Amino acid sequence: MIRVLVVDDEQLVRAGLRLILEAAPDLTVVGEAADGAAALAETRRLRPDVVLLDVRMPGTDGLTAAPQVVATGAKVVMLTTFDRDEYVHRALRAGAVGFLLKDTPPRELAAAVRTVAAGNAMLAPTVTRRLIDSFAERGPARRDAARQRLDHLTDRELEIVREVGRGLGNADIARRLTMSEATVKTHVSRALAKLQLANRVQLAILVHDADLL
Repeated sequence: MIRVLVVDDEQLVRAGLRLILEAAPDLTVVGEAADGAAALAETRRLRPDVVLLDVRMPGTDGLTAAPQVVATGAKVVMLTTFDRDEYVHRALRAGAVGFLLKDTPPRELAAAVRTVAAGNAMLAPTVTRRLIDSFAERGPARRDAARQRLDHLTDRELEIVREVGRGLGNADIARRLTMSEATVKTHVSRALAKLQLANRVQLAILVHDADLL
């Protein structure tokens, strides 16, 4: 059973998300919160697997709370009404595993929670490419710094992280490079550890910063 904490300042939104998630047999909403401060407290108390965290809330907003919630070990997905929300950029750099629009269809929302709980990134499909590309401020200094960090990887690890940068999951990378999915997962884990990154989204950002695609 995947345990989810729902955080939004609007009670109706929280109730709707709860109904959608609990309609799935493998998902359960263990709690709710109305702002970022309460989200952090509830995350520490309830230890959810996934936290759906609204970007814009009165008081402590989701952007401010995201790094602290991520630090507890929970997987964080930002929720937003707009696909042009620039604040999500900072949340992803802080370790959130992605973001979803609030009008995401129920089946896709449940699938996204499962994907995130399994350790993969989930970005709203309509904005994935634009969002990641927006990080790639490919001035020489940023590009060179990113490439210097990636120099610590083996050739095989670099080959795999390029595919992560293209948005492929482990299964797709395994098929593309003719190797087992378990081997891909091991290489990705080693790359994250070497680069001191929290998740695949941050890894993809680094690849884009290095202009390697």
